[in-house]
This record gives sequence, structure tokens and C-alpha cells, in this order.
Amino acid sequence: MKVKPLADRVMVKLEKNEAKTAGGIIIPDTAQEKTQQGLVVEVGDDKEVIKVKAGQKVMYDKYAGTQIKINGEEHLILKMADIIAVVE
Repeated sequence: MKVKPLADRVMVKLEKNEAKTAGGIIIPDTAQEKTQQGLVVEVGDDKEVIKVKAGQKVMYDKYAGTQIKINGEEHLILKMADIIAVVE
């Protein structure tokens, strides 16, 4: 399935959290805090508002966006205003 965000929206692929502590204890998904970082996959068509490009790693607001699953991988569709930083 191919998804293209519209207007000032950006699609971000969510990063996977490490499920094991340094001591070897496995942490279940329900107990892990979700990361607020991801990789930009697609951008909308509003070039004046969107300041990120595909392939950049970004940080976003904690409860922002709409979560979708594409080909078994978690993605998030965010408004550009919800992206707070580019990680380099």
C-alpha cells in the first residue's frame, strides 16, 4: 500500500525501542514508553510550510498525529507544526 500525506502533513516511520535492558531484562511493549523520534518517509505538497525532507530523523510532540500500519510497520501522519526538531 502506498500512502501520500496531503497539505502540511508528514508521514514518519516510528523507531523501535530496545526491548531489553542492559542487565538482560526483557521489557514488554505495554510497559515501554513510546519514542518521539522517527524517520520522515513522505511529505505533503505544501512546500511553503514543510521544512523537512524524506530521510531526515525528527522529534515530534508526544500525543501528536494519527498512527497507521503499512506493510506491518508502524507509521505516524503528523502536521508539520507537531514536528519539534530535526535530529542529526
